[in-house]
Amino acid sequence: MSRTSFPAQATRVGPNYVATGDDVLIHFKDWGPSDGPVVTLSHGWPLNADSWESQALFLADNGLRVIAHDRRGHGRSSQPWDGNDMDHYADDLAAVIEALDLKGISAFGFSTGGGEVARYVGRHGTGRIARLGLIAAVPPLMVQTPANPGGLPIEVFDGLRSGSRANRSQLYKDIASGPFFGFNRDGATPSQGLIDSFWAQGMQAGHKNAFDSIKAFSETDFTEDLAKFDRPTLIVHGDDDQIVPIDASAHAAGRLVPHAVLKVYPGAPHGLADTHKDQLNRDMLEFIGS
Repeated sequence: MSRTSFPAQATRVGPNYVATGDDVLIHFKDWGPSDGPVVTLSHGWPLNADSWESQALFLADNGLRVIAHDRRGHGRSSQPWDGNDMDHYADDLAAVIEALDLKGISAFGFSTGGGEVARYVGRHGTGRIARLGLIAAVPPLMVQTPANPGGLPIEVFDGLRSGSRANRSQLYKDIASGPFFGFNRDGATPSQGLIDSFWAQGMQAGHKNAFDSIKAFSETDFTEDLAKFDRPTLIVHGDDDQIVPIDASAHAAGRLVPHAVLKVYPGAPHGLADTHKDQLNRDMLEFIGS
């Protein structure tokens, strides 16, 4: 489902929810000083805002106001049957920004959240944005096409769909215990805590919402959105990312956003916000203050 216009006015509902124009409730966290520089954090699939907690705590402790929301269908937000696509995701981010009247934002997106941030720029511009960050992010395009031969074959994403239908609980455990954190690499020491956290967050997402999101993050082309990045941009990616391989993502995005600063973490997996959190925290804070 694609939309060409932004929905009706979003409104804040209580301390931690925003109601979108299509009656979806978006849950958000609001950490740190209310008058601090604003950071928004958009999460990956099939997770929620809790996946950013190490960065949110660090940045809030350093005087920033950190807003992290649960994408529609994920975490504590509503689970609508329709609208599980990048246009709606971007408009939901806009709804949070508008309802809270956020300005001068450093907007970061991890994985699928990077696509959300890119599509936000494409649909809503950068009038409220000061800086942009793509962290292990999916843009410009994940799936392999004739124009994107370096992408992943559609069979990879069909496999995710098949696994989700067959036993999504096991699928999430397999992803977390294997490629997401790089625990399948020789010499790696798996963390049961990280595996359990990934699984718990994934199981909070609506089955239909998470299923539809596979198409959203894999088949959405963000090339035109990236062309509208006119703010300082940070791109961070691990060179051992088995989920979103670096060549078709960060390297390609860097060519489309030539002013971007690209930081490659040697040996880092997709889940670098946890495995390399201290390094990422420092890089994000330095970028925000630059």
